[in-house]
Amino acid sequence: MTIYLREIQRSDLTDINRWRNDKSLVDFLGAPFRFIDKEIDEKWFDNYLSSRTNNIRLAICETSSNKLLGAIYLLQIDWLNRSCEYAIQIGETSSHGRGIGFQATMKILEHAFYDLNINRVFLTVLESNERAIRLYRKIGFIEEGKCRKAVFKNGRYTDLVQMSILLDEFNAAYAVIDAKSP
Repeated sequence: MTIYLREIQRSDLTDINRWRNDKSLVDFLGAPFRFIDKEIDEKWFDNYLSSRTNNIRLAICETSSNKLLGAIYLLQIDWLNRSCEYAIQIGETSSHGRGIGFQATMKILEHAFYDLNINRVFLTVLESNERAIRLYRKIGFIEEGKCRKAVFKNGRYTDLVQMSILLDEFNAAYAVIDAKSP
């Protein structure tokens, strides 16, 4: 299955709201589970539209059907230090384990590094989300440390793993030559 990325749209909110209200999906994320009304997601989207300068929120779509499969973000873009936070959610469970996370992550990293001139992309992931950690390591993210017992999930505190990837690490891993280099 091949995918493409596009900016999220108001029409995506029905699916995004469904995913954000699915406890089994949210259990893999660092955020706590909370019931979220569609009106709250409408306000969240309006807030995004007013903060697009420092946040990029993209839909992950199947190429053949244009079906929305998930969302992927670059957040808190620091234009001075050329750094941003990465986040992803594959919301359609039928799409899990099909390489979509890898494809989407590669596409958004290429966008961050080659279109936006970002130098460092970082993330945090639940220590228990071993599948995601394997994916991030495969792509080239390096573990920087842990935030001990930083998140309360399912009745207990759990660690968050901090990871990042730098432009030169991404280039070395994928033998990509920066178009700006002589």
